[in-house]
Formats: sequence, structure tokens, C-alpha cells
Amino acid sequence: MEKKFFEQPTIYVGEVNINVTDLKKSITFYKDFMGFKVMVEEENKAVLTADGKIPLLTLEQPENAAPKEARTTGLYHFAILLPTRGDLSAFLKHIIQASGGQMRLGASDHYVSEALYFDDPDGNGIEIAHDRDSSEWNWSDNQVSMATVALDGDDLLAEAEEDWKGMPTDTVIGHIHLHVSDLEKTREFYVNGLGYDVVTEFPGALFTSHNGYHHHIGLNVWNGVGAPTPAENSVGLNWFTLHFPDEDALHKTKVNLEKVGASVKAEEDYYVTEDPSGNAIQLKLN
Repeated sequence: MEKKFFEQPTIYVGEVNINVTDLKKSITFYKDFMGFKVMVEEENKAVLTADGKIPLLTLEQPENAAPKEARTTGLYHFAILLPTRGDLSAFLKHIIQASGGQMRLGASDHYVSEALYFDDPDGNGIEIAHDRDSSEWNWSDNQVSMATVALDGDDLLAEAEEDWKGMPTDTVIGHIHLHVSDLEKTREFYVNGLGYDVVTEFPGALFTSHNGYHHHIGLNVWNGVGAPTPAENSVGLNWFTLHFPDEDALHKTKVNLEKVGASVKAEEDYYVTEDPSGNAIQLKLN
């Protein structure tokens, strides 16, 4: 993992906030199985971290929490990016041992990264991955070559030198992938509004990034064009944060978002906006 894609001057995803139906059960999953540390625990909320200082994932149990709704906009998955291939290997070994090989698991080689896919107890999508060195990414005309091919699980498992000991302190949110309702309105918002670059496209999907990363935000209409926004109390995404390097970059983005018709509301130390599909984003300084 190259930190330059998750620090100044890059605009990157910092934290993801999701709804769950049973907070205690979710804390057990994310703490005991995944290996996060609990930074803050309240009656209906828990803030999770890898290093004990920086929040990466917040779990909330809303009043009358409802199961995940099908065919809506919102979270497809969030990606936890591990520092090394050895870390991903240790986690794969941990999954196999902890579940007795029974956990439903996806595994893909994306050329730029290797990734494992699974759901939390409520069906929130999770990717856990490591990046190949950026010198190995194949770029052509500002487009990066990404694909979904079979992961060599045996080769990955052979990489592990140690057992899984929880999230490494350098773990970050690598990217977020969202269901949206209209791809062209989404393109205008993320490119002309937020200032991201479209770095690759698949049928029904855009992958966008800042400062030459393979992708910070994936966007798709795979739940259907015109998909509705889920209810506020349903399992799924509440919001995610984008971190900006300085006041000038944040102000410029606010102006550009307003130019494309997005509402930008000032809070105490950040701005709140929504993409055209109702996905909420908090815009913060590093």
C-alpha cells in the first residue's frame, strides 16, 4: 500500500458509516473476527479503528432498524486496504480456519490489486484487499487496466509468514463502491463537482480516482437505472467522508458542486452533500 494515495494532496475516502440491525452482534464480527479495535462504544453506535486513533468504520443501530433493501442505491461494498500481500494472506488463512471453510467468500485478481469479498452479518458488502505496487499498474491515455479474474488462492496463502493478529495499524479505507440510479448524472457530480477522474469504465459502471490512484470511488447502476434510495433506518450506507488537503481545495469543490446543482450544507467543521442518488458524503479537511 502506497500512502501517497491516502494523504495530501490526494482527496481520499477516510471513514464509512453504516447501519446494522444488531450492534452487539456486529461489534463481535468486526472486532473479534475482522480484527478492528473499538474506539468508541455507545448504546446505538460503535466507532472502529485499526490504529486506535483514526476512525475507519462507524456502526449505527437506528431505531426500528430494518433489513437491507434489495435493488436500491447505496452501498455495494467498502474496501479495507491492508498494507501488504502478507497481511491479506494471513487474513485469508484466518477466514478459512475461523469458518471451517464454510464462509461464503469471493476472491478476485483485479491486476492492480488482489481482493477477497464477503458480507457482514447484515449483508453489508466488504472487500478486503492489498494493492500491487503502482509501478505494476498498466495505464493508457489516463485509463488504468483493471479486470476481474480468478485469484490464485494457493499462491496467496503461501505468502503468509505470520498468523492474523488483527488489522495492521496502517490499514485504511481503500475505496467505496456505490449503487447509483443514473450513470451520467453521477459522472457529472463526481467529475465536474468533486473533481475526480474517470479512470476506467465497465458496462454500467464508472471507476473514479484522484491523484493517479486506480480508484477511490466505484459507481454502478447494476441495481437498475432509476433505483430508489433506501429508507433511512435500513441496513446500508449512512455516509462516507472525503478528506481534502487544504481549505482552498475544499472551497473549490464546494463551489463546483453548487455549479452542478448539488446542495452543500456547512456543519461545524465539515460540509455535507449528496450525490444524485442520495448517497451522503461528508467533506472534511485532513
